[in-house]
Amino acid sequence: MTNKTIIIAEAGVNHNGDINLAYKLIKEASLAGADYIKFQSFKAETLVTLNAEKAAYQKENTSDSSANQYQMLKKLELSHQMHKDIYAACEKEGIKFLSTPFDIDSLNYLVKNFPMDFIKLGSGEITNAPLLLEAAKTKKNIILSTGMSNLQEIEDALSVIGFGYYAKENEAPSIENFKKFYKKPEVKKLLKEKLSLLHCTTEYPTPDQDINLRAMQTIKNNFNLNCGYSDHTKGIEVSLYAVAMGANIIEKHFTLDKSMQGPDHKASLDVKELKQLVKEIRRAEIILGSAKKEPATSEIKNINIARKGLKAKTDIKINDIFTKENLTTKRPNSGLSPFLYWDLLSKKAQTNYKKDEDIG
Repeated sequence: MTNKTIIIAEAGVNHNGDINLAYKLIKEASLAGADYIKFQSFKAETLVTLNAEKAAYQKENTSDSSANQYQMLKKLELSHQMHKDIYAACEKEGIKFLSTPFDIDSLNYLVKNFPMDFIKLGSGEITNAPLLLEAAKTKKNIILSTGMSNLQEIEDALSVIGFGYYAKENEAPSIENFKKFYKKPEVKKLLKEKLSLLHCTTEYPTPDQDINLRAMQTIKNNFNLNCGYSDHTKGIEVSLYAVAMGANIIEKHFTLDKSMQGPDHKASLDVKELKQLVKEIRRAEIILGSAKKEPATSEIKNINIARKGLKAKTDIKINDIFTKENLTTKRPNSGLSPFLYWDLLSKKAQTNYKKDEDIG
């Protein structure tokens, strides 16, 4: 990772199953200056049971309240051809493609067919050990969201991923082996190099009292990994706060129209807001700077004006003793350093000084 914040514009399922809408999302994400646009890859049959109920926010944001999760998701699937068309459109528009797999078949399809920089796994997969293992076995970098989890669950997920990265084919996956491998310094090093965690609250939109941005620092401090924020709040402010707190990845849903029917549109940014988010994150990176404490280029010219040097408080004759009554510090920064003030007290002047004249 570099000091630059990776900005992932999350199209998700906001294409509503329409390839032309997906094209428009790609173009707008590129124009906004996002680094990546991310979609979702799944088959409804392997993601949910046939009678799985919708989440409360999904019921609220979709028109067919009688439909269950399976029926809703079936309409939002991307076919293999749509994946290829979307990838080609990303290349044309100059934005990098990502997609989140929700099952092993989708993971393998993505890795085999598209040169993605990362495998991005959603919060719901943090306990899906088989998918975590297969993702790690690809040896690709992984970004893992941590919504709905605690520190122990995150550690358990890391142990599976670490095993997948490091273990040989003849070593059997098991809870015992996951924990054993996780203790190895070589595994910790691999995780540091290849895995990033995103703090996240899995509620759409997330209420302020549940954002808990300080948890991002807790995650970073506990696991010593790159850490970012997957933002499900309204507006752009919380993402900017996260960048100020050290997030080096920001993931944010966006849509062409918040009033569209679909589970995620209402909790997404519109195009104007996405552009503003990218603009403000890039400005925040400049503001945050390098962390090296030294005079800034723009302030160097003010050093001699703002700092003080030792000056004669009154006229001083040769052989007069320097005292608190005839020695002072004043602007500009000329003459001896004020740090020498005490060294001069009780010593004799070696020449005559007029009031306000530099001592030195």
